[in-house]
Amino acid sequence: MSELWSLWWVWIVAALVLSIIEVFVPAFVFLGMAVGAVIVGVGLAFGLLGWIATPPVLFLIFASASVVAALVLRSVIGVRRGQVKKWDRDINE
Repeated sequence: MSELWSLWWVWIVAALVLSIIEVFVPAFVFLGMAVGAVIVGVGLAFGLLGWIATPPVLFLIFASASVVAALVLRSVIGVRRGQVKKWDRDINE
């Protein structure tokens, strides 16, 4: 099973699955994780991560890239400064 995580296409498929989950649960969390999976998959495909392709190291790179991507996506697409949700009426009225 650990050899499976060293294949580049597994990471790309994981990114596609996370992207599909993001469509149904729009929170920008899964999109950041999908970007992290793509980074690891592309790194493995082009041989950039070949010399450190052990599952713990790949998961560490995935986690780091996911956190950075989530923070960048949050600052680019997320809630703007001063944006406040205003309620016009109460649902119970």
